[in-house]
Amino acid sequence: MISFLTYLGELVALAQEVVTSLVVGKFRWNQFMKQIVEIGFKSQIVVIVTGVFTGSVLTAQALFQMEQFHMETMGGALVGIGMLRELGPTITGLMLSGRVGAAMAAEIGTMKVTEQIDALRSMDVHPVDYLVTPRFLAMVVSIPLLIAESVGFGILASILIGTQVFDVPFAYWNFHLVARTELIDIIISMIKGSAFGMIIVLISCHQGLKATNGAVGVGRGTTNAMVFSSLAILIVNFFLTMLLNIFFPLSFGG
Repeated sequence: MISFLTYLGELVALAQEVVTSLVVGKFRWNQFMKQIVEIGFKSQIVVIVTGVFTGSVLTAQALFQMEQFHMETMGGALVGIGMLRELGPTITGLMLSGRVGAAMAAEIGTMKVTEQIDALRSMDVHPVDYLVTPRFLAMVVSIPLLIAESVGFGILASILIGTQVFDVPFAYWNFHLVARTELIDIIISMIKGSAFGMIIVLISCHQGLKATNGAVGVGRGTTNAMVFSSLAILIVNFFLTMLLNIFFPLSFGG
């Protein structure tokens, strides 16, 4: 328990340093744009493929059950809300924790054990300004767009599966999708995605900054970054779901 609280304290301290850097630190455009490419552009294929097959599986599983009650036309509403409120942000966050989080921890961890971070300090460059803040900002910018791609392609896949495989009329599918999906569902998706992105960056950069013992320590930090980020996303998702549904309850009103 003490070690867990200590770890949380270190994450909070790192978050405070990032906020301080955002307010008074030097903004590094080159690093920021580089991370936009690494986090956003290079993650698109993974996120799109994940969204497509998540939407497809959700559609198929839902319609297998709905067919028994002759409610297939409601599949569009279920998939739209499910992808926006839950699966889109959560699955995207989990994929980014593996692809991006692990890479952050490995890169920063390698710099730590090879004393490159000490070299930055000797040149009066704060490691958080140079390494963490650009990644933090790039993630905040990139993850809403990645979630939008994941959800969008997931919904397109659901339309294809629902109308072509299960023979649900497109007009009914589209009507329920548009009528039951509201702006607040999109807002909830973006709130969750932003929270998950911040979690990934803070945990992954923290694991990199505290890496020791050479290659073994870097490998351990990379593994911990992916595992801790994934667990944190799932835990935070539960509490965000409970909280957001108190303020913005799910409504099937047309």
